[in-house]
Order: sequence, then structure tokens, then C-alpha cells
Amino acid sequence: MKIAIDAMGGDHAPEEIIQGVNRASQDFSDTEFLLFGDEAQILKYLTAHNNVQIIHTVEKIEATDEPVKAIRRKRDASMVMMAQAVKNGEADACISAGNTGALMAAGLFIVGRIKGIDRPALAPTLPTLDGKGFVMLDLGANADAKPEHLLQYAIMGNIYAQKVRGIKAPRVALLNIGSEENKGNDLTKKAFELLKNANLNFIGNIESRELLEGHADVVVTDGFTGNVVLKSIEGTASTVFSMLKNVLTGSLKNKLAAGLLMSDLKDLKKMMDYTEYGGACLFGLDAPVIKAHGSSNANAIYHAIRQTREMVRHQISETIKDAVDEGRS
Repeated sequence: MKIAIDAMGGDHAPEEIIQGVNRASQDFSDTEFLLFGDEAQILKYLTAHNNVQIIHTVEKIEATDEPVKAIRRKRDASMVMMAQAVKNGEADACISAGNTGALMAAGLFIVGRIKGIDRPALAPTLPTLDGKGFVMLDLGANADAKPEHLLQYAIMGNIYAQKVRGIKAPRVALLNIGSEENKGNDLTKKAFELLKNANLNFIGNIESRELLEGHADVVVTDGFTGNVVLKSIEGTASTVFSMLKNVLTGSLKNKLAAGLLMSDLKDLKKMMDYTEYGGACLFGLDAPVIKAHGSSNANAIYHAIRQTREMVRHQISETIKDAVDEGRS
């Protein structure tokens, strides 16, 4: 198995990217890692060499670059070369923590879209109170969607939850403003009917306030709504932990209490830590393309690699192709 990695993408590249690869190269000795980026910068942090290959390039896509133009003009950028390696069959999958829009463009225009999938979807695994998490899509690949797109998202998310997350009959839900069947706008009402009649374990509508309670394994929505929800969850979690820290360090009494609770607080933080869940999958492409968080640390990169290996091992893209072909026949 070969995984291509954009060593120069992300807020903390290349150090955190390479530190994640160092750990993964030890744990996953059956995997070869193709690192695309500035060789001199990569070698500063690289300790693993047996199953790591560096493909040198100094060009990279910046966070401020216009996605499609950057993909077309910066042919020697680390992200573009990474995606091209997958297209050429030199790698089975790829990972980047760089410019999200550019990675989606690279996935669509270079790696290629599965025939029958109208629009790829961005799908991270988000935390829940029981620690199991759930897959949510689309979270920003497409601002607009049609009812049939949401059905395709549900099918792809269902396959991922079964194959990679090991859930026998994933509970699929539709994000809506109420649990009743007749709630929502034209999109959600029509999508509800499609999902209800599909070969899925569809449990109906779910409200955003219920997402982290673990009621569903797969949640589908349009990309605009999904992205707003994702950033609301991230912002709320960050704010709550900051408020909690301020309270627990506000007085000697609180500091003593914090000392007693430290172990439990660390467990709570880990439960809500996105780095434990890997990256966001771009479903609907010919091969796995994983978007790691822009601020990913080594732990996040390691888990993104672990996640990518499982997608390749379980042939997620091929399974989605088969499901789409079956639905069209």
C-alpha cells in the first residue's frame, strides 16, 4: 500500500506532518509513504527512512491561493504532484492539511470523480458523548445540493460507516429543524422521501442540538448548512474549554479542585479531540482523498494515515462504485 502526503500543506507543515509520518512508519511497516515537498525541510524532521520516499518540490499552494487557478497553474506544487501520483496509480490514496478548496479541486480534476456521483462530499467524523463519533456529510464541498445528492451522500456515508468504522447497520439521519417528517424546506422534505425509500437504516430527521448525543452514525445535509454546523461545534467546544479553564484557575480553591479533576478533564478533552478521529474524507472520488485539519498536529496526521489505510484496505472507493452501478442498473 502506498499513501501520498502533501508535506507542505497546513499551518504547522512540514514539522507536524513529518512527525506524524515518523510515528505511522513504525506502526504501519506494510505501508510506503510518498512525501511531496521541500526535501531539505522534510529531512530536518524525518527519522523514518525504510518505507519513506521524498519527491522534491519547492512549490506549494498557499492558503490564500484561489483553488482552481492554483491547481491549474502550480503544476509542481506539492499538493498537485501528490494528487497526480494517485491519478497515475503510483499511490493508492493521498492526504493533505493544506488549502481545502484546492484539495477538493485536485480531487475532482486530477484524481477524478466516480461515474454516477454528481458531487463529491466532504465528510469528517465528529465526536459524540459516548466516544464513538459519527460521520457527517457534506460539510463544505458543495454549498448547494439537490435531494438526490443527499441520497448519494447517505449511501457513501453508510458504506464508510460499515467498512471502516465497523458498524453493521449504521443509523442514517437527515439534519433538519425538527424531528417530524413534514418539517424543513423543500430540499429536506424531498430528501426525506428518498431516504425513507432507500435501502438504508434511515431513522428520520435529527436536530443539530442532538448531533453530539450519539443518536446517529451517519448524518447528511447540504454543504452550506454542514459547514456552518461544523464551525459552530468547533467554536463552542473551544469556548467552553476556555471558560472552564478560567473558572478552574480563578482562585486557590478552584485550583485545588482542578488538581483533583485533572485526570477526568484530560479524558473529556480527549473525547472531544478531533485529532483522534482522523481527517475529513472526500467521498465520491476514484481513490481516497483525505483532508486533514489545517491546524493538524502530529497526532492528527497519524490518525489521518490510520484512517486512510482502512479506506484503502476496505476498498471504499470501489465499493461506492459498485453501489452506484447497482443503483443505476
